[in-house]
Amino acid sequence: MSDSDLVLLAWSDYVGITRVRGLVSEIYPKRMTTGIGWAVAGQVLTPFEELGPNPWGSMMEVRQVPVADTFRTIDIWNDAPPLAMVLCDARTLEGQLWECGTRTFYQNALEDFRAETGLEFIAAFEHEFQLLGVEGPDAPPFSIEHVRKVPQFVNDLARALKQADVDVESIEPEFGVNQFEVTTGPAVGLAAADNPIIVREVIREVARRLGYRATFTPKPTPDSVGNGAHVHLSFLDQQGNNATYDSSQPGDASVIAQHFIAGVVKYLPSLCAYMASSPVSYMRLGPHHWACGFASFGIQNREAGIRICPSPDPDPAKQARSFNLEVRAPDATASPYIVLGSLIRAGLQGIRDELPLPPAVDGDPADLTQEQRNEMGIVALPTSLAEALDVLDADPIARSWMPELMYQCFTGVKRTEIALAAAYTDEQLCERYRNVY
Repeated sequence: MSDSDLVLLAWSDYVGITRVRGLVSEIYPKRMTTGIGWAVAGQVLTPFEELGPNPWGSMMEVRQVPVADTFRTIDIWNDAPPLAMVLCDARTLEGQLWECGTRTFYQNALEDFRAETGLEFIAAFEHEFQLLGVEGPDAPPFSIEHVRKVPQFVNDLARALKQADVDVESIEPEFGVNQFEVTTGPAVGLAAADNPIIVREVIREVARRLGYRATFTPKPTPDSVGNGAHVHLSFLDQQGNNATYDSSQPGDASVIAQHFIAGVVKYLPSLCAYMASSPVSYMRLGPHHWACGFASFGIQNREAGIRICPSPDPDPAKQARSFNLEVRAPDATASPYIVLGSLIRAGLQGIRDELPLPPAVDGDPADLTQEQRNEMGIVALPTSLAEALDVLDADPIARSWMPELMYQCFTGVKRTEIALAAAYTDEQLCERYRNVY
């Protein structure tokens, strides 16, 4: 336990916000099996105050039950109380995992992946964000000045992430004004989606303590550089070897990885609603943004929807260990559980259907002619959340990845967001999402 007087029981909802209820520290150990009650209509909250359509109203509740190994305490300041938080499973009153919970959605996908492949799924997110409230002239991108304008922030962040037991690898200045990126090492199974939630909340906490705000919104302003939440993934076999790697295969991708890649490419237009799931997401997602605008595959190509990231290490053993795949469409308005769960579902479908590896695109698919894209099977991604939802609705396989009730509530809250967005200019909409995320 921590020295905090309050423990925040936390979960990720359909709009990627970490919701919480607090228990005083003396009560927390007594609630490890029963958690705390929560009216499930809260699952269809938009990022603002409005609720999406749902069948529950005021009647139903679940228990948010702590997952003990996700408990974290951040306590690095003498003049501020600790942040103590733990992630939760949503369970019915009978103790079963709730079918409409985001963590349940991911757990079910993981279990099917393990059962059908015999492999473990591992992943890590890249976390891009802007630091708001920084004074002084803008620093050049990727510069020492960029970092040293906020030396206490980057130092405290490194310290806090290590205290949170995060395998932090880098804290980097990025291209945008006061934009940073945090990268972490890969995690296995459930931790791969738990960790990004913890990382984002630690970043926000450090920023608050120093008088800043961190925003992970996909587009802080219509003209600014966007923030992605790129996913790196691979598989482990039962001996702990990287099962996505095979030096005898095209691009060094194993046969099962080739099928997985092909599944992601095939279903990427439908995946957009799951992974880039806000109206402002589509100000970032598109050609020439290094965020991908087409369902395509590439090797070291940051305009491809999914790309192979080969290792630069000359040691063959190290090449094999670090070989991974990257998907660039996700952003932080989507729950990490939904992002990874839907990616697994798409890749698993490619494995089941033994889909062949798509041709690798060299360069930006937007620079190809339509005829060239047709020959390579490259299709454009949706250009709005409304279009993404329509594509998903028309895809019986991709929509079946969620239980029907969860699907109706998830898409209902997304369409509510679209309706709310209609009242705002692009500038106003970016401001609203900037303030929330």
